[in-house]
Amino acid sequence: MKDPFNLIIVGVGGQGNILVSEILAKAASAVGFKVTVGESYGMSQRCGSVTSHIRLSRKSLYGPIIPAGCADIIVGFEPVEAARTAVEFGSPDVQIIVNPRPVYPVGVLMGKDNYPDIDVLLDRLKNISAQVYYIESTSLATQAGNPVMQNIVMIGALAGFGYLCIPKETFERIISQVVPEKVLEQNQIAFHMGYNAAQELINAF
Repeated sequence: MKDPFNLIIVGVGGQGNILVSEILAKAASAVGFKVTVGESYGMSQRCGSVTSHIRLSRKSLYGPIIPAGCADIIVGFEPVEAARTAVEFGSPDVQIIVNPRPVYPVGVLMGKDNYPDIDVLLDRLKNISAQVYYIESTSLATQAGNPVMQNIVMIGALAGFGYLCIPKETFERIISQVVPEKVLEQNQIAFHMGYNAAQELINAF
């Protein structure tokens, strides 16, 4: 891992960015990283953009906002938000993990705005990054018992790709600490589904 290692988690309000940031930050701290988290909110109650900047270092605490063009990993819960983030913070070396399931804004649902063609959008991500992995996290979370858990599927995928020097067991332990007991088993299943999906993609390349 380079130092600092810069990750961005991006989605829209209600997709669980903040929980994923908490899990990732606590897991990284548990294995000795110095962690800085910066978050920005759009109209989060109206499906506005929610972005979390997470910076990991063995040496120093860095400023909470990743400089433009310096993201190493972008985890996108929503494809348009992933593309917007990649344009500003990505580079030809950035790795992108994205849920290709759109979340349509109110304007699109009312017929006032147009949502970009999803295939064109995903091709655009390929053209401006080193690698894009598609994780059907909403579908996998639905199989695990609740589509809301797509965020946990995505952090499982992040762990499964092995970009971070954080053992799977550390993520599992942190999830057991921060997720309510009544939904813990479902979240554990969602995490493992994401992890396994990432492993399958790695083996396919």
